[in-house]
Amino acid sequence: MHARKFALSAVAFILTINLLLAQQTPVKYRAVIKRTDGRNIVFNLNESRATNKISWVIRNADERIEVKEIKQKGDSLLVTMPFFGAEIFLKKTSVGYTGQWKKAGSKGDVFMPIEIKKGNDRYLIPATPKTINLTGRWRAVFRNAAGEPSDAIAELKQVGHKITGSILTTTGDYRYLEGAVNSDSLVMSTFDGTHAFYFSAKIDKEGKLFNGIFASGPTSVETWEAVRDAAVELDESDVLMKVKDPSQRLNFSYPDLDSTIVSIQDNRFKGKVVVIQIMGSWCPNCMDETAFLSQYYRENKNKGVEIIGLAYEYSIDFNKAKNNLSRFKNRFKVEYPMLVTGVTSNDPLRTEKTLPQLTPIKAFPSMIILGKDGSIRKTHAGYSGPATGIHHEKFKKEFDEYINMLISEK
Repeated sequence: MHARKFALSAVAFILTINLLLAQQTPVKYRAVIKRTDGRNIVFNLNESRATNKISWVIRNADERIEVKEIKQKGDSLLVTMPFFGAEIFLKKTSVGYTGQWKKAGSKGDVFMPIEIKKGNDRYLIPATPKTINLTGRWRAVFRNAAGEPSDAIAELKQVGHKITGSILTTTGDYRYLEGAVNSDSLVMSTFDGTHAFYFSAKIDKEGKLFNGIFASGPTSVETWEAVRDAAVELDESDVLMKVKDPSQRLNFSYPDLDSTIVSIQDNRFKGKVVVIQIMGSWCPNCMDETAFLSQYYRENKNKGVEIIGLAYEYSIDFNKAKNNLSRFKNRFKVEYPMLVTGVTSNDPLRTEKTLPQLTPIKAFPSMIILGKDGSIRKTHAGYSGPATGIHHEKFKKEFDEYINMLISEK
């Protein structure tokens, strides 16, 4: 009798363990953000369920974005992204979910339909046995709706029919792109919560990319083309901030996230090298730069270097700005002060109102580096994030060398 009870208990225990393991095994989904022109933006995610809690991991190439703030009520889900103030409202279906993606915009909230079904493919384009391998560096030219050109660099890596990489511009990069290639076309996409990008192009017999389309958000469309060029570099001089008068010093004071006023004239910054980060919680490259600067500050703050984040948000409302920036701060364990300027990112006078000593801010993020005497020693525009590979490593090396040089000055 006791043996039978023990056997039944053992079976129940094994079934319980198997059930828990089944609950924790992620389910793979293919999510489609739908545009009216059919240029749908696809991303992949893993969904895990344990003890009635749901979590996601959004996948773009090598990037993994954990999403833990998911509320379930009946057959409805409210998914709050860890930053950017973006949300996804979903209803359960027999094959997955359907609903709306909401993101904050400079002119108000934007909504787009989204459909999520089980699956692991990114884009379903017919595979062909012969493809031209697109791995390498490409000189690209983008044209906006008005036909105005802008230069870019595409860094691509192709394995079989899968393609990953990023596209760099003078103001930053399009982060982690992933897609598929066949003999005459490619398609790539990325999604980080508030930025949804789609790229496609045709491939000619010589391997040139033409008839390219870059689609973002509900309606935005640009065209692009590219040719291989291993030596291509970008000229960032047009987007750099410049000092109007070298004898002038910066003089600003703004509240941090605890409403404490922080001034560049405070004693903590005197006699130190100071890096001023021009950023916003809406900016994807600011996210990558914040991750880098936060780690750099933790490792180097005792060497005589300080960092200040100057935030330009979509709203002048302090509490809204604080809420979005707090997500940034917590996500990346930021220990340096992040200040709310109270000036929006699209204000045409944003520089005059906050940093009148400089020419206009043309890129988010941008960076101002002060020497130990408080003088402006260098400015930098944009940020090449980890998705750009060697460009990211080059920036980190040059940044570290330059800061160490300033620290060593008497």
